[in-house]
Amino acid sequence: MKQFLFLFLFIPSLAVAQKIDHLASFRDLNGDSYFRFNYDNDFFAATDKDYTQGYNLELVAPVLKNNPLNFFLLDPKATVSKYGLSIEHIGFTPEQYQRPEIQFGDRPFAAAILLKSFLVATDTAKKTRTTSSLSLGIIGPGAFGREMQTGIHRLIDDKEPLGWQHQIENDVVLNYRLGYEKRVWSYNHLFSLQAHANAQLGTLFTHVSAGISSTVGLIDSPFTGDKKGFRLYLYAQPTLKLVGYDATLQSGLFNRNSAYTISAAAVERLTAQFHFGLVLKTRTLYFEYTRSLITREFETGHASAWGGVNIGFTF
Repeated sequence: MKQFLFLFLFIPSLAVAQKIDHLASFRDLNGDSYFRFNYDNDFFAATDKDYTQGYNLELVAPVLKNNPLNFFLLDPKATVSKYGLSIEHIGFTPEQYQRPEIQFGDRPFAAAILLKSFLVATDTAKKTRTTSSLSLGIIGPGAFGREMQTGIHRLIDDKEPLGWQHQIENDVVLNYRLGYEKRVWSYNHLFSLQAHANAQLGTLFTHVSAGISSTVGLIDSPFTGDKKGFRLYLYAQPTLKLVGYDATLQSGLFNRNSAYTISAAAVERLTAQFHFGLVLKTRTLYFEYTRSLITREFETGHASAWGGVNIGFTF
């Protein structure tokens, strides 16, 4: 317990640091069948650069236990397991996205689309939660990032992005993620503190992270199988991440023909993020508003921010 308190006080939450983290315990939905739409956009932070948009369409249902890809996922014994599939899309742009020439010193244009198979296993006796996922997809023009951003900007009569012809080229995405979370302490359904350890390995992202997250308000607990009615709470998740590889900056592992990339030497190997938000839940509905901040991800970059909304329902 003293070690956990030391981490909480001096190394604020080395939790998983990915753009859309729908597997975090504070985003748990009651029940083993649900659908959720997770949406990020830097519009919520009044910016238009770096991580500019992402969405995740998430389905969890017992029938997905028969998904053959679950063979590669971790399903410990003596746990309550949820099985899911999701489609995820993420997009990145430099700050001067309206200029047609390469923005040297800034982030390259990049987009990726993924089909993700995931499993969430909860041990209510030990108050632990294990998550694993396998993602298959593509990074590059095949992920239609250009078409999506251009269509949105035309719809809202904003500046047209003209630099997508220099985006990271097509390459395969194969990524595996493993996470472990343990409830450290909770108080009377009003406060909860969790410790984390996570790793991601693959052709899109390779990184490791670990730490703590907290929730405060009228909370329930996925670690005990609680299925309360109305819940309303705040969460905070400051993070640190040790980066091994980031294809949205460096290009895919196999296709090295991108017009512009960030060199390995210029990638920031340690980044800090801070996620915070508000969650409202009933027995069947889920609503969330979230905000995120991140330090620069490469030497000539800058800190950036985004926000998001998540809406879900059980069935």
